[in-house]
Amino acid sequence: MSALLEIEDVTKSFGGVVAVNGCTMSVREGTVVGLIGPNGAGKSSVIDLVSGFERPDSGRIRFAGRDVVGRRPDQISRLGMIRTFQTPREWRDLSVIDNVRVGKCDLDRDSLWRSLVQARHYRRIEQEETAELRELMTHYRLDAVRNARAVGLSGGQKRLLEFARIAAAKPRLTILDEPMGGVNPVLGERIGEAIRELKRAGSTVVVVEHNLPFIEKTCDEVVVMDLGTVIAQGPFADLRDNKRVVDAYLGNDDE
Repeated sequence: MSALLEIEDVTKSFGGVVAVNGCTMSVREGTVVGLIGPNGAGKSSVIDLVSGFERPDSGRIRFAGRDVVGRRPDQISRLGMIRTFQTPREWRDLSVIDNVRVGKCDLDRDSLWRSLVQARHYRRIEQEETAELRELMTHYRLDAVRNARAVGLSGGQKRLLEFARIAAAKPRLTILDEPMGGVNPVLGERIGEAIRELKRAGSTVVVVEHNLPFIEKTCDEVVVMDLGTVIAQGPFADLRDNKRVVDAYLGNDDE
């Protein structure tokens, strides 16, 4: 499998603080990759750089063979990359089903002119999409609230709404920022299954997470960061005896 995402010698400083320091890693297409490390390791900064919310001071970032440094988040998302945030985000005043519908938005197709001159064609597409969205509502257990305003959802329902929106968008790469934060074990199992469903549907997934049992169970391989750089990458089982990884998480005897 070829690399879908390539990060090469990327550096980013905020004031006098070096958040990312010569970070190099790759994500193979069709895999689920965990990105782990202690607090302050640079994980969130890296995904901000990859998704266009920050610009690196130096280095290269390539997605699907294209250089994405300097592109806006919306431009990167149109290339097929979607990311979430630690706190679920939704369009508060839209209904739940319309929040998911946004994930299917095609700016080229959904223009006013095209809608006017090809009205019958687009009505048929809209009917097909509505049927698909209702299936997603049922699948993610949101059917009972599909017409309610998203602002009224519980925290767990908002997390499931995110996954429904991702499933509707069918991205090539999905980046999840701490999807297990604050969720109960039952919802955690559902999130793990949702990630495996994304993989089966053809999406590559990067998961930033502190829950190591979840990472071990869900991910094909793991990237470990510390002090802004990658210190190890490979299957979870191969990292158990890696001294640099153990020291990064647990400290050493002198400490």
